[in-house]
Amino acid sequence: MAQFPMSDSRRSTLERVPNYAVNITPATQTVTVKHGNLLIADSSAALLIAETKHQNVFYLPRADVLMGLLISTEHSTYCPFKGHASYFSLDGDHDLENFVWSYESPYPEVIGLKDYVSFYTNKVTQTAS
Repeated sequence: MAQFPMSDSRRSTLERVPNYAVNITPATQTVTVKHGNLLIADSSAALLIAETKHQNVFYLPRADVLMGLLISTEHSTYCPFKGHASYFSLDGDHDLENFVWSYESPYPEVIGLKDYVSFYTNKVTQTAS
């Protein structure tokens, strides 16, 4: 059975990729995110997301991210499998605009992403050890 139920709003996408999957598992590594010498996140409770047609990506719990360094932006995107993503920038750094995203109200099939964030790794140094 497909992970995502057919609905009118997702029909065209699901008909093209009926076996699309978003697998959420606890990461076995500690994940650290830095910009230069600035530590932005350090987590031993990250999730590893394996999504069809995408490279694996880590999501970190907000509790392990220095959210006080970030400001919410107006930017948003939509994924027919996860929902609407909200974005954050590093306060005062134009190089790090919209480099963090979060699914504030993810679809029920990926509810495990709620209260987690992920980072564009081309803008920060992310290590897993």
